[in-house]
Amino acid sequence: MSKVVQFRIRPDELKDDHFLLSVIARESNKSTGTFHYEWRKRSIDARKRDIFYNCAIEVYDNDEIPAKEMVFVPKEVSQAPVIHIVGAGPAGLFAALRALELGLKPIVYERGKDVRSRRRDLATLNKSSSVNPESNYCFGEGGAGTYSDGKLYTRSKKRGDIDRALRMFVHFGADSDILVDAHPHIGTNKLPQIIVSMREEIIHHGGEVHFESKLTNVLLEDGSIKEIEINYLQKVSCSNLIVATGHSARDIFELFHSKGIRIEAKPFALGVRIEHTQDLIDEIQYHGKHHDDILPPASYSLVEQVDGRGVYSFCMCPGGIVAPCATAQNEVVTNGWSPSKRNNPYSNSGIVVSVYPTDFPGSENDPFVCLNFQKSVEQKSWEAAGKTQKVPAQRMLDFVQDKKSTDFPRSSYQPGIVSVRMDDVLPEFIAQRLRKGFVQFGKKMHGYLTNDAVLHAPESRTSSPISIPRNNETLEHVEIQGIYPCGEGAGYAGGIISAAIDGMKCTEAIHQKINKQ
Repeated sequence: MSKVVQFRIRPDELKDDHFLLSVIARESNKSTGTFHYEWRKRSIDARKRDIFYNCAIEVYDNDEIPAKEMVFVPKEVSQAPVIHIVGAGPAGLFAALRALELGLKPIVYERGKDVRSRRRDLATLNKSSSVNPESNYCFGEGGAGTYSDGKLYTRSKKRGDIDRALRMFVHFGADSDILVDAHPHIGTNKLPQIIVSMREEIIHHGGEVHFESKLTNVLLEDGSIKEIEINYLQKVSCSNLIVATGHSARDIFELFHSKGIRIEAKPFALGVRIEHTQDLIDEIQYHGKHHDDILPPASYSLVEQVDGRGVYSFCMCPGGIVAPCATAQNEVVTNGWSPSKRNNPYSNSGIVVSVYPTDFPGSENDPFVCLNFQKSVEQKSWEAAGKTQKVPAQRMLDFVQDKKSTDFPRSSYQPGIVSVRMDDVLPEFIAQRLRKGFVQFGKKMHGYLTNDAVLHAPESRTSSPISIPRNNETLEHVEIQGIYPCGEGAGYAGGIISAAIDGMKCTEAIHQKINKQ
């Protein structure tokens, strides 16, 4: 019978395999060489000057080593009942993979390009500020997650679903450490090949994946979906459609609204992306004790209530870069990502303020009220920075003291930055709360409030500003049968793992409905 042992150990001790084995033997009351062990959880505790790893390890006798569980068992589905999926982000891809397991044929339509072709468009965006509205950091194979860090942390309470999603990533090539680390992370450099492996598996077992294939219309009849249109030309009969289009597919919201398919405004958050040096964040979080070969680049999580509103860090990227994430030419948007080693010299994080439909009296019932607000900030920032993909920037203390910055340290944001007062591009209720929030964050993390840190604006694609309501039991749209709103774009996920879980849930709901027919 196995036993889970838990203990704390110093980072240098964790690196010593012989010492680690002796600790496991002591904690499990076993002799060295008589047992096999597997990691269950690992997290850093750096709250005090002495830093430890919290460890949970499952120990087996050598003759009780469990057989490896098959995490993914697909079926041949070329002749099976079809489900249509719009969007090849984590929600769409995991919906398709689950379809293979359940004996359904997934046909996936993705408006953007495959990973390799998409990479060329990102290079053009970074170098010449030219935005391809169908192929960018948000649209294309793998969705926004492919080139935005690959963090797999979620606050979802369904641990079993989380473990299954993580094991699926490992099956397709992710490092097994993601099953163990408290805040698992794949890395933008590794995610593309994992996504390609998923696509190849879908096609190998009889599914289909179509790139540069945009949903342009839907045909409804008697409260049900009957047909979809792709690229204004191709008509496809459709009775079950998973809509996994992500938080930035604004045209899908407009299409649904024009067809009388109910959508609703929802809260989101907006602010700036701040960049410090990683050395500074390491010094603050590790109390000056950071060593590259012992501890990973440090992260942080900050939250403060300011004037009755949440101000908090979002998508914190240790050792990362700030990236341009616009989906149209006349806007600028920032986000962040890290490679798997998190070895860039900069640390960045969104610092954002909650925004609600009720912030706009008289328009709070307009489903587009938060989206229009989001657009207005992105367009105003684009204009203020010179109508390219350069973004407005301001040193942190200069912002707090309401001074325009006259120069900057180097920024990782490749298209470039322009000195602009954040108050000239951000609404007052956002700017004032950010200003107060930074002061409070500086008290929590001594050294964080520094003029060597640079704000980049705006951080605006934190989540979808619109939701597509669905029935809690069937997961179908509340009014239209056969449409399954899914993932971040519909308001039912907040990251890669929660989107993947939601994609699988939607496929399971369709499978259940088909079996009842």
